[in-house]
Amino acid sequence: MSCIRKFMLCKEHELRVEVEFKDNVTVKLTGGTAEIFGTEIAVDQQLLTFSGTKFAIFTWQGAELELSGSSFNAYIADETPMVNYINTHSILHSRRVAAQEAEVSGQGPITMVVGPTDSGKSSLCKLLVNYAVRQGQKPLLVDLDLGQGMITLPGTVGATAVQRPIDPVQESLLLEAPLIYFFGQTSPKENPELYRHYVEHMAEILRRRNANYAVGRAAGLVINSMGWVDGLGYELLLHSARALRATVLIVLEDRLHSELEKEFSGTDVEVLKMPKSGGVVMRTVDFRKMTRSSKISEYFYGVDGKLNITTWVKKFSEVSVYKIGCGPRAPSSALPLGAKPTANPLRVAPVEWTRELQNSVLAITYAISPDDLLTSNVAGFIWVTEVDVQRGQVTYQAPCQGELPTTIFLAGDLKFYE
Repeated sequence: MSCIRKFMLCKEHELRVEVEFKDNVTVKLTGGTAEIFGTEIAVDQQLLTFSGTKFAIFTWQGAELELSGSSFNAYIADETPMVNYINTHSILHSRRVAAQEAEVSGQGPITMVVGPTDSGKSSLCKLLVNYAVRQGQKPLLVDLDLGQGMITLPGTVGATAVQRPIDPVQESLLLEAPLIYFFGQTSPKENPELYRHYVEHMAEILRRRNANYAVGRAAGLVINSMGWVDGLGYELLLHSARALRATVLIVLEDRLHSELEKEFSGTDVEVLKMPKSGGVVMRTVDFRKMTRSSKISEYFYGVDGKLNITTWVKKFSEVSVYKIGCGPRAPSSALPLGAKPTANPLRVAPVEWTRELQNSVLAITYAISPDDLLTSNVAGFIWVTEVDVQRGQVTYQAPCQGELPTTIFLAGDLKFYE
């Protein structure tokens, strides 16, 4: 049964909300001012949030809120790191303005937010981007976290220019013309070389874009890093920071801050420690899986589940599917001492249409030939619902009508089950 709860927030307080799966909550600002991840809420606006959502509604001056739903938790917090966050934004903004006013327009701050899993990285990135946009800037938002998919689906890395505040409900669905690369897994562990390749290639594309776009160059980048910060994960973090030429690292953990300070000592990279919000909660493995599934469902059916997807049936001879880095590769432990695996982790190999591909989410790129798959931007995704080996045909769903830009599909290990 749905219930309505009213909350009165004093200035610089926030309402922390956790919505259970299979439920939604309607948020209404009835008085004062408030924001979610830096995006302002209009008074009397009905803001519908969907299942499995955790967010905070913050007010600088005070607010009156009304929440309605059947299964959600909400409480008011009087201690938040928002003053730290707004001060950090002010510093970044002053550097953007300085870059704009330079005789030869300079490079704005390239800010990477780093920290372990469940430290609030993506929330802080959205806040910093939204504050920048509200002051007339057009920063690039870069997502390197394969696990959740901040810009589009999980299993991808990408970047997008943000020109208006990100909708706190629809999030990625309103971002325009993103640059996306499909890794196909939710962790880089199985193929770190491919992850490095995509980060390096994307960094070069973004530099070329900004070389001829002074406004974008001055606005800089805000980079959401992955939460794997130990061992190989730490090495990949350093590689990403250097490939993207980060100038500011915002660190949300003490130990990692100490390590990065030592790593970048004597360089121009500024390493800042930032407190983690008390509203950040640990997510279970099952919760993460459900969040990924929800993200994929939103892509095909829309946030409200009302989009009509298109069904296509193609013969195996009409479409082909490839994987990157597949093929035999002996583990290092099985090789002679000092030997290295000989398989090429960037090898593009054809994959047969079998029932193993059923329920797979495949990337549709702008590749003209299989050789282009390593560098081609993703145009969208399809969902394979049936592979009929006897008839030699595949049935898939697409979120829009019309023929796809290519008949070359890219597979990973990403699956979706309704």
